Amino acid sequence: MLEVTESAIINLKEHLTKNNLDSAIRVVMRNSCAGLSLGLGLDEKKDSDKVFEEGGITFLVDSGMFATTGTIKVDFVKSSSGCGCSGGGGFAVSSEKKLGGGGCGGGSCSTGSCGC
Repeated sequence: MLEVTESAIINLKEHLTKNNLDSAIRVVMRNSCAGLSLGLGLDEKKDSDKVFEEGGITFLVDSGMFATTGTIKVDFVKSSSGCGCSGGGGFAVSSEKKLGGGGCGGGSCSTGSCGC
C-alpha cells in the first residue's frame, strides 16, 4: 500500500509544473553504506509495477518491494535542521517495516555530516 500526504501532492505538482515534466513518480529502494533507503524518481511503468493514482499524479512501485517495506508513505517535510541543509524542506519516503541498516549510521560516509 502507498500513502501520499496532501503536502507531498502539492509540492510534487509544483515541481512537475515548474520543470515542465510529465512523468510518473517511482518509489525506489537504494542500498548505500548507510543501508537501505527509499527515494523518488521519474520513470515509466514496467510490467512488475503496482500503479497508484494520488491527487492526479501516477506513482509506480515494484510489486516485490512491499514484502520488504510494508506500507510506504510519501510526505513533504519542512526542514528545521540546524545542520546546514538548504531549501527549507524536501520529500520524505518512509516504510512501515524497518529497513536494514549499514555501517556508518545516519551520517555521510565521506564527510561525517548529518546526512540531510
